[in-house]
Amino acid sequence: MGGGRKKTVVLTIGLALIMSLTGCRVNSGTDVDVHSEPEFKAKAVSGKPVVVIIIDSLMNKPLQEALEQDRVPALKYLIDHGRYYPRIISSFPTMSVTIDSTLLTGVYADRHHVPGLVWYSDRERRMIFYGNGPKEALKIDQLQVLTDSVYQMNQVQLSKKVKTIHEELAESGKHSASINAVIFRGKKERDLRVPKSMANTTRLPDHYKITAPELFSLAAFAHLDPRNANHTALWEKYGMNDKFTARDIAFLVKNGKLPEVTIGYFPGNDSVHHRKGSMATKGIERADRALRDVLDAYGSWEEAVKTTTWIILGDSAQSDVLENREEFKVDLRPLLNGYRIAKLDRPVGQDDQIVIAANERMAYIYAISPGLKLSGIVKGLQTEAKLDIIAVKRDHSVALTGGGKGENVLSYRPGGPYSDEYGQKWSLSGDPGLADISLRGHRIKYGQYPDVLARLYGALHSHEGQYIVVTVKPGYELAGESSPTHRGGGAHGSLHEVDSVVPLIVTGTDLQPKSPRIVDLKDWILRIAGDR
Repeated sequence: MGGGRKKTVVLTIGLALIMSLTGCRVNSGTDVDVHSEPEFKAKAVSGKPVVVIIIDSLMNKPLQEALEQDRVPALKYLIDHGRYYPRIISSFPTMSVTIDSTLLTGVYADRHHVPGLVWYSDRERRMIFYGNGPKEALKIDQLQVLTDSVYQMNQVQLSKKVKTIHEELAESGKHSASINAVIFRGKKERDLRVPKSMANTTRLPDHYKITAPELFSLAAFAHLDPRNANHTALWEKYGMNDKFTARDIAFLVKNGKLPEVTIGYFPGNDSVHHRKGSMATKGIERADRALRDVLDAYGSWEEAVKTTTWIILGDSAQSDVLENREEFKVDLRPLLNGYRIAKLDRPVGQDDQIVIAANERMAYIYAISPGLKLSGIVKGLQTEAKLDIIAVKRDHSVALTGGGKGENVLSYRPGGPYSDEYGQKWSLSGDPGLADISLRGHRIKYGQYPDVLARLYGALHSHEGQYIVVTVKPGYELAGESSPTHRGGGAHGSLHEVDSVVPLIVTGTDLQPKSPRIVDLKDWILRIAGDR
């Protein structure tokens, strides 16, 4: 094979791996080298270990459909022997990397600093992609995407001022495991080795220096169960699949090595909903089959719920996108006509004025040219009635309006006389109806945008730069240059409840979280593990 062709194949492998790590679908390819966990130092805990499994895009309605049809016996067993919460509020943007960062750190994006799947770094003057659709992938530097997604996101961009579950447990002398989770930062220094076929033929290093939990696996980069070395082909998404995760968790069970907390990620359901829509059940059924393998590792399911605390949850929901080819997509570029918009296939230049970072049903729009005022950009965006929420930050406050809303504005900031259902205090002025908020005296009641004030504030203060947050109404999806779309399928990203509400299954503990929000689950998990 010639050098040029060989490099093309390697880049194709890298592209597929990147898309696999972020839930995008790939369909053909070859194998890559994999590396297993060299040793197991964590010892079995004396109390009940906690196993947390995130099922990507798990939602209440399709889960109930699968339960009624008796297609998910493992999930049903855990529900029957525990508690079920149908309405847990996600973080924002409702994209997995931001949500998982919130779950592991217990804070919103203004403190953990992972703003979305796609964003722009004003400090580095470049786009950050943790992976996205195939059309975008052809125009961007895939090796940089791989470095951002497997190294920079955890070791650099995830704020060092907050601690993950893994870090807090390690500091208390306890152990944890991260199984196929994309947010994994811990305290153990280790080499994350790049498959040789990529390291030898590209500018990628042969390894990345990372910090992770003591027990760790991540698709083609590391595994625990030796059998998983045979399950990292491209058609198996290089190991970024439910079965790979289940094998590694089951391996810990069978070898008596479950630590105090194990966090595992089942990615497969997400792509099913993207293709088939919000009510598809195939992905949930596949996740259940993988979960059965984990429960079977105990010898009996009775033993599994007796000896282990189980937490199963979704990260974000997905809402249905219209089938109509002319209607479903809201292209942001015509709304920014007259501005010079940065192109994906070249570095951001001095002459560029606007950068668009589309995250399915939300987007960041950056004003990168000196002197460019956000107010003029907002007015142009307001001409599109399909846009839902349009918001900007003003120092420590937020100004919120919407598509077709004219001069109506809601301004708010943390602290003040108004209190919401989560005990958060706010100062409000203007039209609260723009965020579907009703006021009863000094009490805030949220409507179709749950916890909107804190979640939106988090996104608008998540990273440096001058930018606007926009979301689109249910049924629609935002688009920039070559961004992925899901016509007739499902999508997420917005503040709306159709993207923001997920279920939670708990078996083996009577402790309850402070509130039904993902941001409050970290402290709860640590309390269950005896670390609070």
